[in-house]
Amino acid sequence: MITPPSLQKGDTVAILATARKNLDDNLGPAITWLRSLGLEVVIGKTIGLDHYQLAGTDAERAADFQAAMDNPNIKMIWCVRGGYGSVRMIDLLDFTQFLKNPKWVVGFSDVTVLHSHLNTLGVQSIHGIMPVNAKASAAAKESLRQALFGETLEYHLPCDALNRTGTATGQLVGGNLSILYSLFGSPSAIDCTDKILFLEDLDEYLYHIDRMLMNLKRNGCLESLKGIVVGSMTKMHDNEIPWGKNALEIIEDITKNYNIPVVYNFPAGHIADNRALIFGRTVTLEVTETESHVVFHP
Repeated sequence: MITPPSLQKGDTVAILATARKNLDDNLGPAITWLRSLGLEVVIGKTIGLDHYQLAGTDAERAADFQAAMDNPNIKMIWCVRGGYGSVRMIDLLDFTQFLKNPKWVVGFSDVTVLHSHLNTLGVQSIHGIMPVNAKASAAAKESLRQALFGETLEYHLPCDALNRTGTATGQLVGGNLSILYSLFGSPSAIDCTDKILFLEDLDEYLYHIDRMLMNLKRNGCLESLKGIVVGSMTKMHDNEIPWGKNALEIIEDITKNYNIPVVYNFPAGHIADNRALIFGRTVTLEVTETESHVVFHP
């Protein structure tokens, strides 16, 4: 996997939109934080564009992203928010120059489209907070700083009752379950073979979670994994006739026959404490009866 260069003081970060529109004047805290790290900031042309739910047309969002990818002075692309829409522009992008001069692409939720596509191209990316996440925890911000500046990144977590013990080493992939599910069968679908899979989701019905995981199972993804890291499953819904399990219990039930380590309630996803994860990086996952470790290799 290609690792984009670590950021240095004086580098430039582009903030732009790939999906839902961002019309509010809400980027002040993010810009202040970036400048406190010694970074320069440019605002993409898609910030402020209004095309129904989206930040401009597909062509406009693709052109803004393309310009940031091809600009050698920009060292990081920070997607302003998620929502929906990145998949509508992904096939309009040309990654030729990006592969010659890679840079960090950062975001989560709908940005899973970009993470997954970049993984198929052999480039690492960062699942982490976005500029609109003003309520992000100090730990989440610090973890993103560590990832961007090439510092050691590792997590030590308390034991969860659902955890499955074991140790595994593999490349970390994944992101938002709904997006991963939607990408299977496309050129942007991840290869799960010998990977450690991270999952999170938001605002889904519980039976949808079951349906999407059954798709991953029937696609052969789950049986080929070395381990699973489950982040937040936030604001889940149930029907009048209950499904009978919560989101974590659904995951546990569908994965229980695989002899791999699984850690639950990892602090990442649609929560304030959304810790950074480097997708495409080799990690060691160690789950014991007392705690869990997730260690990113250099």
